[in-house]
Amino acid sequence: MLRPIVTVSAGIAFLALAIAFAQAPAAAPTREGRAGREPAGPPRPPLFFREEWHQAPGAPEHGVNAEGVGNTNLELKLYGAGKDIQITGQAGDENNPPHLWSGLCAATCAAALRDKSNYIDLTGLAKIRWLTKVSGFHQVHPIVKLADGTWLVGDHADGSTVDWHESEFSISEVRWLRLDIDKVLTKGNFVAKPDLSKVDEVGFTDLMPGSGHGPGGWSDVAFIEVYGRPVKR
Repeated sequence: MLRPIVTVSAGIAFLALAIAFAQAPAAAPTREGRAGREPAGPPRPPLFFREEWHQAPGAPEHGVNAEGVGNTNLELKLYGAGKDIQITGQAGDENNPPHLWSGLCAATCAAALRDKSNYIDLTGLAKIRWLTKVSGFHQVHPIVKLADGTWLVGDHADGSTVDWHESEFSISEVRWLRLDIDKVLTKGNFVAKPDLSKVDEVGFTDLMPGSGHGPGGWSDVAFIEVYGRPVKR
């Protein structure tokens, strides 16, 4: 006598479940296109350039010049006491890779790279990755030149005194100060929301003079990668 009641109850429960499923909101689009995964975010920018520096096999340490740039799309720019920045190291040597060294800069110095054909859009998920090592209290900071000629230096800093460290950071998390590029010194207060959609040059400085060879105070910068979207000049 109980079987009809059980059957009817099961049918009602199934009908209620079907109605609830039909009324449930559709899942938000996801990166993989399936429900339950991470929601799709903004597109990631491509690698805009990578520079590993070119040091001729067996060449001694010397002042860096245009021949030290391996990427033929890039131009090297030196500022402050930048003429004293040295290139040293050897390809294939993980303990001493080709790198720029600021130890002989008697005053603050900086180096930057400029793409010959494009500005770079450093908005959104743009980032920088580099391989650095330092001595003393020196730290490597990013610098950028905007299309209108404004120079900025970021508060982000990298550098280990123990070993070469590869690190990366998101540009959107960096706070920026104006930079007197001739003296390579900071100016004023933090710049609120600078327009990084057309950047002319990207580089680095440690904002301190070097102490010469041996432990003391200097920065090494080996490869540098910049991720952003090209904007035609």
